Amino acid sequence: MNDHSSPVDSLDDEDEEVAAEFAHDAEALLSTIPHYYRGEVSQANNAQNRIDQTTNWVVTIIAALLSVVFAGPGISPNLLLVGIVILAIFLSYEARRYRFYDLYRSRVRIVQQNVFANALDPKGVEHSEWREELGRDLRYPTFKVTMLEALSRRIRRIYGLLFVIVGITWVVKVTILTPEAAWFDDGALPGIPGTVVAAVLLVVYLCLAVVAFWPNAREAAGEIYGEEPGKWKRD
Repeated sequence: MNDHSSPVDSLDDEDEEVAAEFAHDAEALLSTIPHYYRGEVSQANNAQNRIDQTTNWVVTIIAALLSVVFAGPGISPNLLLVGIVILAIFLSYEARRYRFYDLYRSRVRIVQQNVFANALDPKGVEHSEWREELGRDLRYPTFKVTMLEALSRRIRRIYGLLFVIVGITWVVKVTILTPEAAWFDDGALPGIPGTVVAAVLLVVYLCLAVVAFWPNAREAAGEIYGEEPGKWKRD
């Protein structure tokens, strides 16, 4: 009778250590890294494309919404409140996608900094344990930025301007474009006075400003910052 409790086709020690020999063979390791690097670049590009698609969708929706709002004087400004909700939803989606993008980009950057940069200009590696760090991250992937930083970056890059455009449009719609009615009447919702709506909008925009400019430490990997464009060419 067969003992079904024992593992079948189990791996022996040699099988379990496949590719481990690369760690001690520089030539084999360097021949493998380019393949890995191309894979991570592809992952980062795919994540970037997903972010771009989200941005394109939200810009298209907001543009269409603004066109409807300005189509005639009888169009309610409350549609712009719907636009603000849509922006908030897309912002949450894009911040999550940005965290995935930064995950892949951080791996690309660690290979660029410690392999390719050192091959071109041998000054030593940027991270003394970059191989161990990269190996741990491949085994146990972790986000490199917090949701707060992701939200902050997406607000500063694109969503802050969109929120400002929609907010200014709401103010113009309830004031300048409807001079025959008081702004707090035109901006009211069913059962909610216009002053309350305006106060809530003010709080929302203050929260967006706080998130955008919160003085937290920068964790995103591979960002371009702190240099005048073209300076490296002159140097």
